Amino acid sequence: MNCPKVRSVKAADNHALIVEFDNNEKKRYDVTPLLEKEMFAPLKNAALFKAVRVEQGGWAVAWNDEIDLSEFELWSKGKEVVC
Repeated sequence: MNCPKVRSVKAADNHALIVEFDNNEKKRYDVTPLLEKEMFAPLKNAALFKAVRVEQGGWAVAWNDEIDLSEFELWSKGKEVVC
C-alpha cells in the first residue's frame, strides 16, 4: 500500500499528534496506547513529547534516535481531522 509522506507534525494535548500528509490530509494519532511499551515510555515526559519532528523524506516522525513512528502507522491508524 502506498502511503502519503508526512509533511508536518504537531504535538497536541493528551499525547496526540496532528499529522499533515503530502496529499493535504490531516490525521490525529493517539500515542497513549503506546506509552505502556518500554520503547515509548519516555514520551510520558511532556517536553520530550512536544519535541516531535518529521524525519527527512517524510517517512516517519521521531523524537530521538530511538523513538519514531512510520508514515504507514500514522496514516493507517490515525483518525481524519475534519476542519
